[in-house]
Amino acid sequence: MHSIIENIGLQFGPGAAWLLTSTTIFLRFAIPASLVFLFAYKWKRKKWFAWKIQQKFPKAMQIRQEISYSLLTSLLFGGMALGVFFLRKMGYGHLYFEVAEYGWVYWFFSLAFLIVAHDTYFYWIHRLMHHPQLYRRFHLVHHKSTNPTPYTSFSFHPLESVLEFAIIPVLTMILPIHAAVFFLFTLWSILFNILGHTGYEIAPSGFTRHRFFKWLNTPTHHNMHHHHARFNYGLYFNFWDRVMGTNHPEYDQYFEQVVERALRKANPTVR
Repeated sequence: MHSIIENIGLQFGPGAAWLLTSTTIFLRFAIPASLVFLFAYKWKRKKWFAWKIQQKFPKAMQIRQEISYSLLTSLLFGGMALGVFFLRKMGYGHLYFEVAEYGWVYWFFSLAFLIVAHDTYFYWIHRLMHHPQLYRRFHLVHHKSTNPTPYTSFSFHPLESVLEFAIIPVLTMILPIHAAVFFLFTLWSILFNILGHTGYEIAPSGFTRHRFFKWLNTPTHHNMHHHHARFNYGLYFNFWDRVMGTNHPEYDQYFEQVVERALRKANPTVR
């Protein structure tokens, strides 16, 4: 992919490379988000409704707005992703393309490090964006979706989009990152974000109290954040919310209510 973008940039200019990168990012988001949306909100709308966290569907206007902002987010992400490659060409970044340079152990370590570092960065920058002086300028667009859908996961104000991505070029300036690690990390981020914004719960009863699984966020966790904005700031993991006491005090209880209600509606003969 890098060589394709580089060749297009050389032949047709940076604008074409930016368009290709942005289109690729948008498709990587839009295809899985649309598949989830079609299944959960259209084809299986009635059958899966029992698992809908908020027992209502968002209006069409909200979904159109989310898709519009997602297109803008993809353009900004595309420009910043391209910037990572240009920084490397200028000698400022540590993006590399041969696994042998650092080996497979480091390859897997760097992927895990990116995920953990991004989760930490997201928690604190997310809390910062909820400051009254910053909320309207940065984060209000995302929170207009009080009943989130898969498309909400890319629905950001342009300033928030920049903040969301900013950690990536910074990390590539500090840490050698293989191009495939960069690709997989961004894919992981997109898919987990879509999962968190589906509006449907998929985890089983007891998940949030399990010794190990409780450290992983659920769709209910982030859905509660959209409904009760002062809690549940984490992205992938439930570490910082637990340590900092920012989990909603009724998170575990509400999660169990969602799952139990879904089981009763899906199988009314079971009591």
